[in-house]
Amino acid sequence: MYKKKILDSGLKIIAHSMPARQSLALGIWLKTGGRYESKLNKGISHFLEHLLFKGSRKYSCRSIKESIEGVGGSLNGFTSEELTCYLVKIPSRYLNLAFDILADMVVNPALLEEEVEKERTVILEEIKMYRDLPQAYVYELLDELLWPLQALGSPVAGTLDSVSSITRDDIAAYQRQFYTPANTVISVAGCFDYAKLKKRVLKIFSSRKSGVPNVYIPAQETQDGAQARIFNKDTEQSHLALGFHSLAREHSLKHALGLLHVILGANMSSRLFNEVREKRGLAYEIGTQVQRFQDTGAFIVHAGIDNRKVTDALGLILKELEVIKSNLVTPDEFRRAKEFYLGQLMLALEDTLDHMLWIGESTVAVDKAYSLNDIIKEVNRVTREDIRAAAKQIFKSGKLNLSLIGPLAKSEKAIKETIGIS
Repeated sequence: MYKKKILDSGLKIIAHSMPARQSLALGIWLKTGGRYESKLNKGISHFLEHLLFKGSRKYSCRSIKESIEGVGGSLNGFTSEELTCYLVKIPSRYLNLAFDILADMVVNPALLEEEVEKERTVILEEIKMYRDLPQAYVYELLDELLWPLQALGSPVAGTLDSVSSITRDDIAAYQRQFYTPANTVISVAGCFDYAKLKKRVLKIFSSRKSGVPNVYIPAQETQDGAQARIFNKDTEQSHLALGFHSLAREHSLKHALGLLHVILGANMSSRLFNEVREKRGLAYEIGTQVQRFQDTGAFIVHAGIDNRKVTDALGLILKELEVIKSNLVTPDEFRRAKEFYLGQLMLALEDTLDHMLWIGESTVAVDKAYSLNDIIKEVNRVTREDIRAAAKQIFKSGKLNLSLIGPLAKSEKAIKETIGIS
């Protein structure tokens, strides 16, 4: 279904033709991110991503934006713990333009000293902004509990100290070391000529030195009891993030984990939404989130709760986790979860951008590109027993991590007792 090419340099091309579309989406992926950084240069991947949009050897900052947006396209980028991506969605006839711009950004960034200093200020303000948003900062506190003193436990954007100390030379050296063909994937989905795409890639990347595959430090999970971090702040509601170490990206129970997420908190039919919000009115917002990394993961319950009802809501959440560990989900719930899980993927893959992200992420992360049919076959093999097995493996009381932000000084003792901290 997908066309894949590996160049002699190690660079990978993964492409999906969607000839009925009038658009295409293109992404250049780098196997680097927050996990590849030290305490001293924390945030450098994110810093570099920002700077690539400030100009390259051939294109100024303004021409990058105007060239793409001037023909109806959109341009973006993101940095995560393990990946960095630069992406374009554009009318199909502008593939050459889109690729030339993205490739020059990645291969030949200008990295002007004055832009480094301006963007440093922007990122420092971004870090401060997230600190002021309790619904965002609560996740930062949770990460520190899950992976203390590790790269995964620090924000991708870095800290005020680390971002303040990163120099232009540090960024240039990082780009040379990590932005190599051996760590690069180019993914395309939409209406395009594959032969022309491959020729374009060879023209720009074939002369570049391969480099060596990037390596991160494995995650350490040494937790031996429930942990809590309560940040007292005068907010209108309390923000909760309850996290457990979870399964690695390619674990044999990965789809069981996905179905567990659907059943517990992925939509308005989920157990937590019904029990905590609909039946008891304890929260306005509640749901679950799954984080997948190469060697580990996290399962997170998040909620915005009435300040007076945090202990009640927390107790009810823990009860639901215990129930799904102990009992098989019902056949009807199991069927609906599978239909939602596959239906959401099917709808996403109709879009050129989502399809490009789908094949690009899996190729750069695990060197595989799964088709929808592949996933359907795998999901159809999942049993109700698998979901319970995943829940038992994840939801262990001694592995619980809780972060909370709100005016909770008076209820802090009761909260800790609820999760088993005396």
